[in-house]
Amino acid sequence: MSARKIIIDTDPGHDDAFAILFALGSPEELEVVGITTVAGNVPLPLTSLNALKVVELAKRTDVPVYAGCAAPMVRKLLTAEHIHGETGIDGADLPHPVTPLQTEHAVNFIVRTLMEAPEGEITICTLGPMTNVAMAMTMEPRIIPRIREVVLMGGGFFEGGNTTPAAEFNIFVDPHAAHKVFASGVPVTMAGIDCTYTAQMTPEWLQKLRNTGSHAAVQAANLADFFRQYGSHKFPTEARPIHDACVTGYLLAPEIYEQRMCHVTVDISSPVTIGMTVVDWWGVTGNDKNCNVLRRVDADAFFALMLERIGSLP
Repeated sequence: MSARKIIIDTDPGHDDAFAILFALGSPEELEVVGITTVAGNVPLPLTSLNALKVVELAKRTDVPVYAGCAAPMVRKLLTAEHIHGETGIDGADLPHPVTPLQTEHAVNFIVRTLMEAPEGEITICTLGPMTNVAMAMTMEPRIIPRIREVVLMGGGFFEGGNTTPAAEFNIFVDPHAAHKVFASGVPVTMAGIDCTYTAQMTPEWLQKLRNTGSHAAVQAANLADFFRQYGSHKFPTEARPIHDACVTGYLLAPEIYEQRMCHVTVDISSPVTIGMTVVDWWGVTGNDKNCNVLRRVDADAFFALMLERIGSLP
C-alpha cells in the first residue's frame, strides 16, 4: 500500500513539533507533501521559522514549508507564549535554519496541490487555527470535494474548554475558520481535548525517548520538558498531554482510538461560548453526522508507536 499523502497545517508549538516528527518518522505510511504555517501559538514569522527548524531537526529538508495567514479571518490574533515560550518552541537548542521558506503562499499551495492531485488523494492535518484551510475553501470552493479528509487537533466536549470555559485554543483563535471547515461537507475527524487529555507523556516515557540515542528524539524530549511546566493546575501528576501528536497517531493507527460519528458545529455568535465545538454526542438533533469525534486513545499503544517513529529519526 502506498503512503497516505498529507499536508500538515501547523503553528509550532511544542506539541506541533512532536506531531511533525512523528509523521516524518513514518515515511512508509505518510508522505508529507508540504507543511503550511499559520499564526497561532506564536505569530506567523515564528511558526514558520519553527517549522523549518523541525524539518531540519528530522533531516527532512525535502519537505517544503509554506507560510500562510498571519491573522484569523475575523478576530484579532490570540497567541500562547505563556505555554510555549517566546519562541514557540522554548526548551530545545535548535540552530537557525538554513532551509528557506517557499515563496508561494500557503493558501495558494493548498489550492494548487488539491487541484493538481487526484480527487480524494490529499488529507489535510490541522494542528493549529484552521485559517489557511478555510481561506483556501473560500478562494477556490472546487477543492472541497477533492479533500480526502481533514484531521484536526482542536475542540472538545466533555472537558469543556482550555482557553475559555467553552472553547479550546485552536478553535477559539479562529472560530469562523473552524465553522467553515466543519460545515463544508468534507469528512472531518476531530481529536479534541477529550482525546488528547488521555495521551499524557510521562517523565519515564521521555527518558525512553532520550535513550533511543536519536538527536531528534533528545531534542524533542527537551522540548517536552519545557512544555510540561504548564498545566500543574489541571493535571495532578507530572504527566502532560501531547495534543497535536494525536492527529499523527490517528493517521497511523486509527484502531487505537475510541471514535463516534456525531454532528459538530462551531459557535460563532455568542460572546460567552464563541469557539465552542457543539458536539451532538447523543444524536438528539437528528442533524447529519459530519464529524468523526475521537473520545480517547490507548495511551500505551500510542506512546509505543511514537517512541518507535521519533526514535528512528537521525
